[in-house]
Amino acid sequence: MPIYEYRCTRCSHQFEVTHAVGQAIERCERCGGPVRRMYSSVGIIFKGPGFHVTDYRKPAASPDGPGKAAAGETPAPAPQKGGDRAAAPSAGGGATP
Repeated sequence: MPIYEYRCTRCSHQFEVTHAVGQAIERCERCGGPVRRMYSSVGIIFKGPGFHVTDYRKPAASPDGPGKAAAGETPAPAPQKGGDRAAAPSAGGGATP
């Protein structure tokens, strides 16, 4: 049977009760005031055939770390700052003495 969590609206007492799915608790066990069922997140792990660990896993990082090329790939050459300096004319306008 499932465990349900309740909180009293009068005294704020919070408690857990095990009962069948169709049943409900209406009164606080301390003061007899009205109660409300509390909802909380639960952790679910799917195990067994049909639930593969690799189905939703991110690809593994390369051993070189982030930003490194994967094995067998060559990185593209980085662009140079300031353009190609060999082809640019010098600021003096002529040969140096």
